[in-house]
Amino acid sequence: MKIPKEYAFNEQIIKGSRFLSELFPVSSQNEVREKIKAQKQKYPDATHVCHAFICGKNAEIMGMSDDGEPGGTAGRPMLDVLKGSGATNLLVTITRWFGGTLLGTGGLVHAYGDGVKNVLAAAEFEELVEKSDFSLLCDYQQYQIVKKIFENFTLYDTTEEFGEKIQIKGAIAISDFETLTQRVFDATNGKVKVES
Repeated sequence: MKIPKEYAFNEQIIKGSRFLSELFPVSSQNEVREKIKAQKQKYPDATHVCHAFICGKNAEIMGMSDDGEPGGTAGRPMLDVLKGSGATNLLVTITRWFGGTLLGTGGLVHAYGDGVKNVLAAAEFEELVEKSDFSLLCDYQQYQIVKKIFENFTLYDTTEEFGEKIQIKGAIAISDFETLTQRVFDATNGKVKVES
């Protein structure tokens, strides 16, 4: 399962109508609701702000909306493309400004489906890694040992605070947590403990 690294967008003009596809990384339904509300406020002149989303580590939470387009012509084709992408934790909104020419149901299905395909192609993804937060406290001598051990792991969002001792916080793949804990403990003769 992959997740988007950051926001992405794509724009297309079809028979005078402007379709702005935007992809947002999300982690919950609440976040999805907030983003959709913000999108509608951001584009008050738009004819429609349709969306589809998938989230959850097994892509188990999903939803969509045609936002006034004929039933099944926007949200459903958008969600179908998302379901086939192998990605989760993402919301795609497609904002449409009507250009005066009706596209018909087939044209709308293509426009919204292609909008999602194009924004997915523009986005960067990474593998979904279940992470565990960690923290540790060490002195300046142990810091060099700990830093050397860290070189063997992929760590996320690491912060270091230097005071009388050094506090290091971050996240690591759950599958690597025990190994990191053991290596730090062994290398510092049990003086430094990695806490979750």
